Amino acid sequence: MGHTERGAAAVAATGDPVPTGAVIRTVNADERAARAVANAGEPTLEFADRTPYDAYVHASTLHTLQQTLSKDPGEMSFLMISQIMELYFGLTCFELRETRERLRDDDVWGALPSLRRAALHLEGLNAAWHGLRWMTPADFNKFRDLLGEGSGFQSAMYRQLEFLLGLKTASLVRPFRRQPAVYEALVDALHAPSLWDEVLVLLDRRGFDLPAALLDRDLTEPAEPDPAVELAWVRIYRDTGPDNHLRMLGEALAEVGEQFGDWRYQHLKATQRAMGAKAGTGGSGGVAWLQRSMARTVFPELWSARTLM
Repeated sequence: MGHTERGAAAVAATGDPVPTGAVIRTVNADERAARAVANAGEPTLEFADRTPYDAYVHASTLHTLQQTLSKDPGEMSFLMISQIMELYFGLTCFELRETRERLRDDDVWGALPSLRRAALHLEGLNAAWHGLRWMTPADFNKFRDLLGEGSGFQSAMYRQLEFLLGLKTASLVRPFRRQPAVYEALVDALHAPSLWDEVLVLLDRRGFDLPAALLDRDLTEPAEPDPAVELAWVRIYRDTGPDNHLRMLGEALAEVGEQFGDWRYQHLKATQRAMGAKAGTGGSGGVAWLQRSMARTVFPELWSARTLM
């Protein structure tokens, strides 16, 4: 994916343009060495404008986005960790889109770095749950009513992540109809091949002869598990040679699937801890809804094939 496409993807994913006003002056190794000598090894303390770090990271903007609804100090944890998770959703989607493009180009080796990074980002996402382990029902109830109907179920970026992983449900784009850019991006993602779809096309292209009904189906529907896909992974894993890139791909996909499954489980446990079996804030059955969602497995044949290996 080129720089222009990535920028367009960022606009489509968030509904907001990527900030372009900040200008950062590039420096080379010789300039850095000269500056260190001039500073006698101390950091630079004077700048003509905002610090270059803030111009790049936009930290001063990020730290204005925590606008709590109550005076309860615990709400800040809830809000900020939710925002951190949103950033991880976006980062993971970015990596999975890059992986998808590489596979579309038949570049399995080139797809591995971004896919492995995605697994690590999901690991970081999972770690974010630790910051909410203090929350009991009494703690959550201090500000829960103020959230109204707001719910993590309404995260457009999480829905993008699900669609990329092959968990397609057309009805789940409906909450975003009043947000045109977000809605359009989700509809596009719903109709686009998921990462798993590109894996299936790759396997067929590499001679594993998958059913046409699987490859040519309506992409807004998830791929149903197929014995031919399962057999393909069995054959791939039987080749234990060091140059078997498809086997490496399978292991990287398995790590992503496992980390994503861990996130869903941690979500379930955090919900049970904070509200038990109460109805969800967004109108769902809460824990019951999450349990049903967890039954949908990411990359199913990659797991079922292990029984036959």
